[in-house]
Amino acid sequence: MTSGAEAVAVILARSGSRGLPGKNEMTIAGRPMICHTITHALEAETISRIIVSTDGDGIAVAAESMGDDRIEVLHRPSELATDTTPVDEAARHAVAGTPGAFRNVVILYANVPRRPYGLIDRAVRLLIARGADSVQSYRRVGSHHPYWMVWLDESGMVRPYCPNGVDRRQDLPPLYLPDGGVIAVTRASLLRPGQEGPHGFLGRRRLGFETQPGDVIDVDTPLDLAVAEALLSADATGARR
Repeated sequence: MTSGAEAVAVILARSGSRGLPGKNEMTIAGRPMICHTITHALEAETISRIIVSTDGDGIAVAAESMGDDRIEVLHRPSELATDTTPVDEAARHAVAGTPGAFRNVVILYANVPRRPYGLIDRAVRLLIARGADSVQSYRRVGSHHPYWMVWLDESGMVRPYCPNGVDRRQDLPPLYLPDGGVIAVTRASLLRPGQEGPHGFLGRRRLGFETQPGDVIDVDTPLDLAVAEALLSADATGARR
């Protein structure tokens, strides 16, 4: 961190998960999942404080074991720790309980143990430089493009989702999905009353940038966990060379 820090990081780390129970405190590449995201926040020059929002005792212990005074653990009430709780509600709870005159918030998911170095700083600096309400990282859609999707009814009949789609991958129009790597948002936009739509907290002026395949690994299933473990192990091996 430098003296020019511009944002507070909120790491969302609830204890429950349907796809992979207890994932945020699972050991991956030698340490709890949550610790990887905390490290990403600690490495960012634009982050001044880190708030770990959790309802899990094990997650809290793992966060506190990092031993850095920039890390604060905030207990999240059970009604804000369900699998239907919107991201923005949990983030608003964390921000509302945090004193200080900070203008920007970085929302990080604890179940993302792999992010490219500088990702967080890139989002925050773009947010500030462009006067945006939010900045989010995205990955390009490949074989799961909507043009190639179908409806499948109970009898097994197939109907194209986009009847006028294309056959060749090269002809697919570029589309992108949030990759879970980073969301940078102004505090004003996050707390703005009367928001419309499920992502209203992102504001009207939304910016994004593309990450490359494998840059960001979001762990929601056992397969995701295996991929993340392999990539992080490869990262560690490369760093030792």
